[in-house]
Amino acid sequence: MANPRQMCRLATSSLNHMMKTYSEQGSLTNARQLFDQHPSSRNLVSWNIILAAYLKHDSSHIALQLFDEMPLRDIVSWNTLFTFFHNNHDPLSSYHSYLRLQTSGFHPNHYTFSILLSSFSDTCFVALIPQLHAQLLSLGYHSTPFVASALMRGYSSFGDHPALCHAFHDVLDKTVGVWNAFILGHMEFGLTLEAQIAFSRMPLKNVVSWTTMMHGYLKNNQVKRARSIFDKMDEKNVITWTAMISGYVRLGKYLNALDLFLAMTRSGTRPNEHTFSSILAACAAHSELVIGKQLHVSILKHGIADEVVVLTSLVDMYAKCGNIEAACCIFETMPKTNLASWNTIIGGFARHGLAKRAINGFEEMISSGIRPDKTTFVHVLSACGHGGEVVEGERIFDSMKDDCGVEAEKEHYACMVHLYGRAGHLEKAERLIKGMPFEPDVVVWGALLGACAVHSNSVFSSYAAEAILKLEKDNPAAYSLLSKIYAENGVWGSLTHLKINNIKTHKAGSWIG
Repeated sequence: MANPRQMCRLATSSLNHMMKTYSEQGSLTNARQLFDQHPSSRNLVSWNIILAAYLKHDSSHIALQLFDEMPLRDIVSWNTLFTFFHNNHDPLSSYHSYLRLQTSGFHPNHYTFSILLSSFSDTCFVALIPQLHAQLLSLGYHSTPFVASALMRGYSSFGDHPALCHAFHDVLDKTVGVWNAFILGHMEFGLTLEAQIAFSRMPLKNVVSWTTMMHGYLKNNQVKRARSIFDKMDEKNVITWTAMISGYVRLGKYLNALDLFLAMTRSGTRPNEHTFSSILAACAAHSELVIGKQLHVSILKHGIADEVVVLTSLVDMYAKCGNIEAACCIFETMPKTNLASWNTIIGGFARHGLAKRAINGFEEMISSGIRPDKTTFVHVLSACGHGGEVVEGERIFDSMKDDCGVEAEKEHYACMVHLYGRAGHLEKAERLIKGMPFEPDVVVWGALLGACAVHSNSVFSSYAAEAILKLEKDNPAAYSLLSKIYAENGVWGSLTHLKINNIKTHKAGSWIG
């Protein structure tokens, strides 16, 4: 006869196996049903499985409730929670859970530290990196390769280069990953020569090592060195090709990006959604509508036409290449939209002077449950300015803080000044500038001066130009517009004064929208 204790252990093992299988298949309901029906068979592993299942399937509120109800926890329970917060870019929750862990009696393990270091890097909690380092030293985890790599990335974010170097030298087993993190840290600090020396000292290199060097050179605007590294690589993957193409696009070298994309396709490397997104950005910036259409066909052939990032890039490309109707058609057929895609179509409407459609898009976006950000408001306020929609512009501007929690910045004030200026409400524009919670910059004053040029108003133009020239003594656009306004209004004395000062206006830009 079987031992009852062995039967119990078997039942627990079976329960956990079945729950895990259901979770992996996406059957969360079945996993929870098993969990609830067999309370006597549950152990700590069972709780950890159901916790991970809820977090995996975006039911964090239930998962957090389960975590609080757990009769026992171990470090796996805590790490499951930390991993979820990290993957969802929620450093605040990671921080609060870290404080709870400190008083729970559990010591973090090497995985806990690596995930916390990654969670706090590049956030307002980066100041905790030295504190975590001190704990690492006391527990002896500082020399673990993947922990040291995360620590170096943390110190890179924290801005402490000597500490980054100490973290590297404390590792006895310097794996390729440790070297890669060390090189990346140097590149983040702009120390490309030191990164190059470290790269040359590496006993072994992998494709990530080469890509890190290439990406670092691009980040530091050394495109020729980046391309040299790229050309020397024996092994190139889609990430490598995409990084080089994206670097060209970011630095405004659009034709180089297009040429490299063609070379990529000839090499047999299959582009992914990020590759297409980057090369479509090059087409958009260079107004290459024909190539953009060919890329659209290629996207359909590659079967990634449902990817939000690709569809958003297509919307952007068509809008910037002059075909707003094609952009609108793609947007309307998107199976899923996000903040970036809404900003892109609203920005496209604004670019084409379609104020009503931009405003309608803004309202639809809010109705769909997507919260606008500062970029959204720049686009829709700009559209209001070009369409003369003063009342709508005022309403939307007033809703920024109260309804959406977005603080108005100088760009938004410049849009409103432009809106009032184009409508001839120069007094309103002046009052708005005087009521700004910060000092207006050249862009804000330039919006007023551009409006003065439209309406040939010499009084306000002198006021705006004087403010600009206090900020930028030799601003050619200010002198150019001011001289134009003086000439149109017959203010000959002031115009003569400008000529006496030998003002060069041939390089002037334009503030007239």
